[in-house]
Amino acid sequence: MKKTIMLVCAAGMSTSLLVTKMQQAAATAGLEREIFAVSAVEAEEILAEKRVDILMLGPQVRYMLAEFEAKLAPLGIPVTTISMTDYGMMKGDKVLETAESLIGG
Repeated sequence: MKKTIMLVCAAGMSTSLLVTKMQQAAATAGLEREIFAVSAVEAEEILAEKRVDILMLGPQVRYMLAEFEAKLAPLGIPVTTISMTDYGMMKGDKVLETAESLIGG
């Protein structure tokens, strides 16, 4: 079953490499995942239009965690922050594992 993972970062740029690494890890594991990154400014708009299974915040926007949790908890959508170490080292497989553990893929 296809699941959608949305990453949110400050500008949407630095996270694109992480998205690529997560997509590679998902393909290797045989998982059908749509993984994409948006800037914090775009996040609200995208969430209004698109159903996601999990929202993951980059370390630079982790201060927005409570705000997104308040909006998405009633919809049953988990929100988490990406580990600074995994983000900094671009460990797509580790970030994917975190997402999978929360969405029960």
